[in-house]
Amino acid sequence: MFGKNSDFNIILATDGYKLSHYKQYPPGTEVVYSYMESRGGKFPSTIFFGLQYFLRRYLEGPVVTQEKIDEAEEKIRAYFGGADYFNREGWEYILREHGGCLPVSIKAVPEGTDVPTGNVLITIENTDPKCYWLTNYLETMLVEVWYPTTVATLSNYVRRKLLAYLRKTGSDAGVDFMFHDFGYRGVSSQESAGIGGAAHLLNFEGTDTIAAIELLREYYDPDPESPIAVTIPASEHSTITSWGEDREVDAMRNMLTSYPKGPVACVSDSYNIWRACSDYWGRELRMLVNSRDGVLVVRPDSGDPAKVDVKCLNLLGEAFGFQENERGFKVINPKVRLIQGDGVDYETIDTVLAEMMHEGWAAENIAFGCGGALLQRLDRDTQKFAFKCSSIRIDGEWSDVYKDPITDPGKKSKRGRLMLDKHSMKTQKATPSDASSDLLQEVFRNGEVLVTHTLGDVRERTREAAG
Repeated sequence: MFGKNSDFNIILATDGYKLSHYKQYPPGTEVVYSYMESRGGKFPSTIFFGLQYFLRRYLEGPVVTQEKIDEAEEKIRAYFGGADYFNREGWEYILREHGGCLPVSIKAVPEGTDVPTGNVLITIENTDPKCYWLTNYLETMLVEVWYPTTVATLSNYVRRKLLAYLRKTGSDAGVDFMFHDFGYRGVSSQESAGIGGAAHLLNFEGTDTIAAIELLREYYDPDPESPIAVTIPASEHSTITSWGEDREVDAMRNMLTSYPKGPVACVSDSYNIWRACSDYWGRELRMLVNSRDGVLVVRPDSGDPAKVDVKCLNLLGEAFGFQENERGFKVINPKVRLIQGDGVDYETIDTVLAEMMHEGWAAENIAFGCGGALLQRLDRDTQKFAFKCSSIRIDGEWSDVYKDPITDPGKKSKRGRLMLDKHSMKTQKATPSDASSDLLQEVFRNGEVLVTHTLGDVRERTREAAG
């Protein structure tokens, strides 16, 4: 589903203005060294993720061919209105001298690592002095890592929030399945669904975004003996409302009898959510729910989430019973749970759980499903990602490169060749003696992926960050 496309042309995978940059560096330039960081944003740290996918799919191996050079020249010449600004000599040099592999070295923090904002995540430099222009040519592709990193970060901070409420109101068991990805239909492309949904699955194990499972299977070497993620049978409004309002209870009964074992989720707000909880689930179907070998997950899907969820819990608790846990919070009959899947975002979850706690309900009574707010309602500025040149070698001499705009101190960039100290988790200038303390690893060199992180490794680091 996400395999390499032989038609993909790396020469055209850059911002248009970069096509002319090979003429703009100082005479004698040999090496351009750049880095990427999150300068700040919504969360105080980021969970780094996704570079391995971009490297293995788009940059690994011979990616430059004569056919692609010829194609690029024709298109770029037209793009510039007929002017000859295409760097044919540079690309043919890469084909001739490097077999079409990209002569760059990329370092990065291990995927799944929690890095405080304002610190280096990726560095890149060319390995052939004649290809100094290639470093920042690849910025466009590399910076796209902002997306899976931002999704992984958001999802991780949701996990932290859930764990906090779970521990305040009872046990944190089951957290892996409390935040479900409903975002497949809400993203801009299949690739967004895959890489964004994969980022979510570092923190949780529930998803309806199948593309995410496929991407992890192809690029992150999951354990073949363990499922990457799970889902359960669930209804949508069409499968319930097609029965008609007068037969809604029959549609609900059908859900229970069609799936006699395991959890099953049923949307219950098609007409009257209070009637559904108290009369249908709580009276007419109560014996069937209690005798069934599995859990009924009731899904309200409209209204104010906090108010609706608490009232649903009150009605279902009255019908099915509940017990108080050791912390004094109510836990409903284990045959019944709730999932909130409408209007969910980072802030909504806090509002719902706070209201539940105020009303005496433990957090374990509910799960959340999140769509657009998880995979789409974010951008590169959510965590303020930036890619900047910080060092250059001209005629054998290294010099610091930086920007320091008087109008915006927040955009001041770093200087020199960089490292991320693994003890302090702070960026500093790199020296050979500091190599053992550097968290950055060389993951790519001259067309070869040097380090491969498995899904298990990345998940372990990510969940450790959540606590």
